[in-house]
This record gives sequence, C-alpha cells and structure tokens, in this order.
Amino acid sequence: MRMFGIRALVCASLSCLAGLGVVGPCHAQTSTSDAAISAALQDVSAARIQATIEKLVSFHTRSTLSTGSDATQGIGAARIWIKSEFERYSQACGGCLEVGTDDFVEPAGGRIPKPTEIVNVYAVLRGTDPTEAKRIVLVTGHYDSRDGDTFDATGFAPGANDDASGTAVSLECARVLSQHRFPATIIFLTVAGEEQGLNGSTHFAKMAKEQGWQIEAVLNNDIVGGDRSEGRRPDTVRVFSESLPLAANDDELHRIRGLGGENDSSSRQVARYIAETARQYSTGLNPTLIFRLDRYLRGGDHSAFNEQGFAGVRFTEYRENYDRQHQNVRTENGVEYGDLPKFVDFDYVAKVAQLNAATLASLASAPAPPGKVALVAKELQNDSTLSWEAVPRAADYEVVWRDTSGSDWDHSERVGNVTRATLKLSKDNVIFGVRSVDAAGHKSMAVVPQPEQ
Repeated sequence: MRMFGIRALVCASLSCLAGLGVVGPCHAQTSTSDAAISAALQDVSAARIQATIEKLVSFHTRSTLSTGSDATQGIGAARIWIKSEFERYSQACGGCLEVGTDDFVEPAGGRIPKPTEIVNVYAVLRGTDPTEAKRIVLVTGHYDSRDGDTFDATGFAPGANDDASGTAVSLECARVLSQHRFPATIIFLTVAGEEQGLNGSTHFAKMAKEQGWQIEAVLNNDIVGGDRSEGRRPDTVRVFSESLPLAANDDELHRIRGLGGENDSSSRQVARYIAETARQYSTGLNPTLIFRLDRYLRGGDHSAFNEQGFAGVRFTEYRENYDRQHQNVRTENGVEYGDLPKFVDFDYVAKVAQLNAATLASLASAPAPPGKVALVAKELQNDSTLSWEAVPRAADYEVVWRDTSGSDWDHSERVGNVTRATLKLSKDNVIFGVRSVDAAGHKSMAVVPQPEQ
C-alpha cells in the first residue's frame, strides 16, 4: 500500500517577502501532481464502470418502492449486490473497508405511499493517522431509479444515467482508493430514496450530525453519464455549490452579508478545491463551477448534507437530455425515450470518477484546515494581518486571496510554519483565505477568516 506525497513549487520572487511576517502581493503558486495519486487515477476503468451500470440496470427497477426481498429484481437485489461489491473490494485490500448499511423505515407521506424500508449502503476507509482519522471526506450517488411515474414500483426503470452513473463513481472510487492509505478517512456511500425526496441522504446526514462526524466535504454525483446527444460537452462537468449556507442562522447570515462573504461558503471552498485539483491532475475533464445550490428550482442529495451544516457539492453532466430522464422506455415518432446504458458515455463517467478520486485522495492526504482563522480589524489600516491556530501535520501555511469580484483564488503566498502573517494588501479590496500545507506539499481547503475586533 502506498502513502501519498506531493512536491510544491514555491513562488520564485524573493521580493514577495517584505520583512519578518510581512508579505507583499505575489501570484498564485502552482503545485506538481502527486505521482502516487496520478498512478491511482490510471486504475480507474471505463470498462468496470460500464459493467457496474449494466449490472444495476439488470435489476429491472430500482424504485425505492419496489420489492426488497426478490433476489434478482428490485431495489433489494440492487443493494445486496452493491454491498457485495464493497465487500469484494475490502477482501482485495485485506479487510481495509468497513462495510455497513444505514437502515430505516420512512413513514408514509409525499412520494412515499406507505411506510417503506430504505437502506443506504456504504464503505469506510479509515484514516491511518490516529488524530486525523476523525476527519472525513465522502463521495455519494443514489442507486434508486424511477420511470415516468414516481409511484410505479414494478415498471422498467433502468436509471443508467440517473443515477447508476453516480453509483458507479462511488463504487469505482472505493475499488481504486482502497488500494492506498490516507491519514484522514474516506466514506464511499450509495443512497436510496432520492427520487422520493432525498430520503436516504437526509437520514444519513442527520445521523452523521447527531453522532458528531467531522465531514469536511461531500461529493455528490448525480447524472454524470455524459449523455450522448447533441449539445453535450464531453470535456466539461458542472459542479454546483450553495452560497449562503442552508444551515446558517440569522446572526450568521447577517455577518456573511456584512463581510461580503456570499461567495465563500464552505461548499464554495470544496468547489474551488475541485477546480484546483482538476488543474493539478490530467483527467481530460474541466469542472465548470456553477454558483448556485443546484440546477434551477431542482435539488440533489448534497443539499441534505448542506442542511446539516456539512460542505457539499453536486457533480452533473453539462447538458441533460430530458427525453432520457424519468421516462418510460419507448419510441415515439422516431424519438427514443428512456434512461438506457447505450446513451451513457462510459469514458466520460470514468473521467468524473478520476476527478472525484483525485479530490478525495488530495483532501484525505492533506492536513486539517487551520483553526480559528481571523482577520485583525481592531484598527483602521491598509495592511492586513491574519492569525490562526496551528493544526497537526502542518509544516507550512499559505495565504490565498482574490479580488472581491473574482470567483477563484488567484494569488497565494507561503508564509512558513507560523500562526500570524501581515500582508501589504487592503482587506477592503480582497477576500482572504488561509490553508494548511504538510511537509510533502498537500494542501487543505482554504478557510476564510472571521473578523477579530
């Protein structure tokens, strides 16, 4: 089993250092890719992803309302197979995965006509560092499906793109990354009840919150099949993230508005981290960051985690084809309807899986984000002083910033293994963040400071 390391390229200009603890503006630093992570990404297999999607489709329907007892068809058969796949991956890595289920009965209401058992299936790759293992990054997709009638529990509902593709991403990440070890913990999750109203993810997220799980990022993959239709972009995946946190109270919202932090939720930092990871690793896929919770007036499982205060984003293909979503399989006037495997681009799904795996591996390798990041605001001054609490395994810290109108961190400076730094920049004109860097160069997500008055 390989541990992961990364070399960072520092900003070449020594003129950026303007005295002890005082840093002048410098362009963003770039990092080389981690050779071990790059090698792991090459293990992602489009053929295996295709086999997974076709196997899920073979259960005829994965409606949450379908039978849970049939061994060959329905959602029960699907979840048994998913669990067996996680167990098979665990056997291949010497029992490294803790495979489990989150079972509950959803009461009647809305799209649930009668009390219905819902089962989430997951596998945990426990972190190797005793102090870091409590930190969790999570990837998920929903394995339930539906046809044109949400209440149809028996009709053919292949759900190849929606969302066998996302389930395949979670499974493939588990297969590949279970062959490696990371300081922090990774959870590979598949949920049911999405089509009935995010039931599975809601239950899992509430459980995680009640049990005090330290989930730092949720990567939700839903409709990532790269539908083979006109107008698609096979090199692009959309990444949706919330602005004002769904879990924020009135005082928090007031502070966010006062600081101009509407574009700096923890979920936005996950999205930015994904974009940086895509630049660092060559997957052939460019994430387009969409700064809204989800598609227009629509939702997904990541929002269930957002509601519990967890940072989470949604991956989805660039252009959806509604002839193949929530449709009965048929042909009318020469138009084919239905969510079938033949419309899925398995190479595209593999690229999405690679980007997810790279993000998970990078986050699980990095030290924790710095604690209690603050921006000193006791006096009026043009320089900006930031402070933070040190975290385990951090050998360096990096201050990042961007114009208030900017969408991504476009400047950065390493400031050393310190807990305070002053930059010759006005806090009025830029947004700051601070992130931890370990001795090998792995970077945490950036944390936006709160005012220290």
